[in-house]
Amino acid sequence: MAFPFITAEQAADLMKNGDSVGISGFTAVGTPKVVAPAIAAKARREHEAGREFKINLFTGASTNDYVDGELARANAVNFRTPYQSCKDARAGINNGDIHYVDMHLSHLAQEMRYGFYGKLDLVVIEAADVTDDGKILLGSSVGNTPTLAHAAEKIVIEINEHIPAAIRGLHDIYTPLDPPYRREIPVYKPSDRIGTPYLQVDPAKIVGLIKTNQPDNVGGFTPLDETTMRIGANVCKFLIGELRAGRIPKEFLPLQSGVGNIANAVLHGLGESAEIPQFDMYTEVIQDSVLDLMEQGKCRFGSTCALTFSDATMERFFSEIEAFRDRIVIRPGEISNNPEIVRRLGVISMNTALEADIFGNVNSTHVVGTKMMNGIGGSGDFTRNAYISIFSCPSITKGGKISNIVPLVSHMDHSEHSVKVLITDQGIADLRGKSPMQRAELIIENCAHPAYRPLLRDYLKLSKGGHTPQTLCAAFAFHEEFGKSGDMSLTDFAKYC
Repeated sequence: MAFPFITAEQAADLMKNGDSVGISGFTAVGTPKVVAPAIAAKARREHEAGREFKINLFTGASTNDYVDGELARANAVNFRTPYQSCKDARAGINNGDIHYVDMHLSHLAQEMRYGFYGKLDLVVIEAADVTDDGKILLGSSVGNTPTLAHAAEKIVIEINEHIPAAIRGLHDIYTPLDPPYRREIPVYKPSDRIGTPYLQVDPAKIVGLIKTNQPDNVGGFTPLDETTMRIGANVCKFLIGELRAGRIPKEFLPLQSGVGNIANAVLHGLGESAEIPQFDMYTEVIQDSVLDLMEQGKCRFGSTCALTFSDATMERFFSEIEAFRDRIVIRPGEISNNPEIVRRLGVISMNTALEADIFGNVNSTHVVGTKMMNGIGGSGDFTRNAYISIFSCPSITKGGKISNIVPLVSHMDHSEHSVKVLITDQGIADLRGKSPMQRAELIIENCAHPAYRPLLRDYLKLSKGGHTPQTLCAAFAFHEEFGKSGDMSLTDFAKYC
C-alpha cells in the first residue's frame, strides 16, 4: 500500500473542534515538528472567524515548543494529559484555559485502552520510516505511541529525514494484555528484549505522510553549580554507605534518574566515584550524562523510554550509534515505568522535589500549593516501587527567601510512606524505620538550611502532641509569609496561632 504525501495544513484540516488528538514522543524528543504548528494556525483562523476550535491532547509526557508552545499560544487546547513542561502551556493551565489532568506516566496508555477517555480521532507520529504493510520505525523515543496508534481512527506520520536509518533495532515495542488476561511482563534484567523493533499498525489507518528534516531543538543543560554538586556528592555518599553496609548488593542495582540539573549532578558524581561499581539503568529518560558514563565504561546498559539528549549530543550519538547499539533499548512508557518491573529489578529511584516537609512528604508539582509547575511525571511510578526511593532538592532557593524544607508541604505528591531518603545540599536524612518525630528531627538537622533550622524547631515546639505533631494553625505559615512579604524567613508563628 502506497501512502499519500500530504502537507501539514492538510493534516490539520482533518481535525475539527472537540477532536481528541494523540502526539508521539516523550519529553522534547520524538515529537512531530510541523503538524502541531499547522493546527495552531488553523485554531487562530477559526477563532478570528468567531468559531470555537480546541482539541484534547494526549501525549507520552512533555513535548516541546513545536507542540505545547504553539498550541497553547493559539488557545487550541481544551484538555491536556499526562505531563507538560512548557511555560505557555503552564500559563494556560494555571489561568484555567486548559483542563489539565496530571497523571502517573505509566497509567495513561492502559487507561486509554480501557476506554476511560473515549475515542481518539487522530494521532500524529514522528518516525524514521514506515513500510507499506504498516511497520513504523520510530525515532528517539516511544512514549505512549503504540497505544495511541492502535486507539486512533486515523494516523498521520511525519517522516523525519534527520533521524538516521541506523536507529533501527534500538526499539523494543511491547504492549501488555489488558485485565483479566494480563500476564507478567517478562523483563528480568534491564537488557531483556521482549517485543519488536518496530511498531505495527493497520496500514488502512494511515491517511498521509509528511516529510520533514528537523532536530528536536533540545538545548544544553545548565552547568553544574556548587549546590547541585553538593547534592550529587551527598547522593553518592549515601549509596556508598549502603554498599559498605551490605544493604545494596555488591553487584549494585539498576538506577532510575529524573530529568534536570540535579539528576545530571548525581550521575556525574556516580561516574567520579571509584567505589560505585558498573551499573545498569532502568529509567524513563537517558540524558547527556548517561552517554558520557557509557563511554567511560561506568554505565553498562540503559533501558529507557526516550533519549533526551541535547541536539549536540544527539548528533554525536547518531554519528557513533553502532558503538551504543547493544547498550541501549528504547521502550514504551508503560514498560519503562512499569511498577511490576521496577520492584522486580530492585530499581533505586532518584527524583527531584519542589519542596519536602519535616515529616517526609514531598511536593513535586505545585508552587505554593496552587500553581502547576510541570507534573508528577514518572516519579511516582518509580518511588512507590523502588528498592530505595531518594528525593533531592536544594535546601533553599531564591537567595534564601524560600526554604524548600517546610512544616507541611503545600501539595502532596509523594507521602511519607513512599519517601525513604531525603537529600539536600546540607546533608542526608535516611527516613527508613523512623517515627514522624524522629523524621522531623533528622530532616531539620540534616537537610534544612541553617538559617531555617531555628524556625522549624520552633514549629515543632508548638505541637500539642499526637503521633504526627502537626500544628494546623501554623502548618502553612512559611507559605503565607512568602505570599505576604516574599520571604519565608520572616515567619512569625505567633501571628497564626
